[in-house]
Amino acid sequence: MNSVLHMLVARKVDENGIDPDHLDLTTTNRTLIAMQSKYCHVGECPMAWAKVQYRPTIPGNAIYLVCFFILLGFQLFYGIRKKTWTYMGTVSIGLLLEIIGYIGRLMLHQNPFIMNNFLTNLIPLTIAPALLTAGIYLCLGRVITAIGSENSRLKPKMYTYIFVGCDLLSLVLQAIGGALAATAKTSNGSTTGKNVMVAGLICQVISMFFFLTIWGDFALRSRRARISGALSRTAPSLYADLRSTRTFQFFQWSLFVATILIFVRCLYRVAELWNGFNSHLANDEATFMIFEGPLIILAVAAMTAFHPGRVFDNLWVPAGQGVRSMKLPASQSSTPLNESTEWKGNTAYERV
Repeated sequence: MNSVLHMLVARKVDENGIDPDHLDLTTTNRTLIAMQSKYCHVGECPMAWAKVQYRPTIPGNAIYLVCFFILLGFQLFYGIRKKTWTYMGTVSIGLLLEIIGYIGRLMLHQNPFIMNNFLTNLIPLTIAPALLTAGIYLCLGRVITAIGSENSRLKPKMYTYIFVGCDLLSLVLQAIGGALAATAKTSNGSTTGKNVMVAGLICQVISMFFFLTIWGDFALRSRRARISGALSRTAPSLYADLRSTRTFQFFQWSLFVATILIFVRCLYRVAELWNGFNSHLANDEATFMIFEGPLIILAVAAMTAFHPGRVFDNLWVPAGQGVRSMKLPASQSSTPLNESTEWKGNTAYERV
């Protein structure tokens, strides 16, 4: 009889000796709180035990979630139609992470005490913008090819290599930080994970700052060349029709606006995590709802309204390869091209 009773009692407690039906709600021991919180539900445990000190609102986060689903649909539509595979893949993965992150926020509303709900919100929303900026970097190299690389301090392809490389470093640091935070058993381990995530965000901020600086330098040098008349002599003829359209001008502004919005969001994210997950800013929903979702939604909306596939059309591939001038055979002149197309036939072209 004693052995049977012992087995029944043992089934009620977990490996840490926590009885889910009899939690110690008065304890101040952080380790004990962490072990008990996974059994908590709203209204049963103190909100001070929650991973965030509020329950994310359903309407606001649901609206953001729907917006990201819509933007993903448009990105897939234009990406497949215009065959901008690399750009589509990069931006679409970023949007999928945003969607997962906002699903995590809705899960936090249901139960803000569960660590998995918190991490489903934290990690995807932290790393997604790095993929969106990678899409911007893919575009700017093509813009510089179309305008004239003589006024750029870097070769067009180097923008992709350097800044996408920085983005990858940022992603790795943020992913490692998220993994450390997810597996941490102590507050020190959680702090270490947070610090690595912040390092990744700072890396992203610094790379975006230098990207904006080099881009601004190119814009100023191009403007001086245009005023002096040198730009009209050096601008590649292949993109003359493209450069003459207002859509191309709006496209450049859309990239700039998207970059600034993501840059501001990254600054906010660094400030949010700087003092840890328990800081006031990290637990202020109003600030989050202003500086996280809307900025990314507006940035991707700008990147979607002036989708590079719509703007460059068949010139997306040669611009990405650094092709400045070429003569296409008549049989190829009206054939849609994609990123796997090999440039063959009666062609005469220069590469940057």
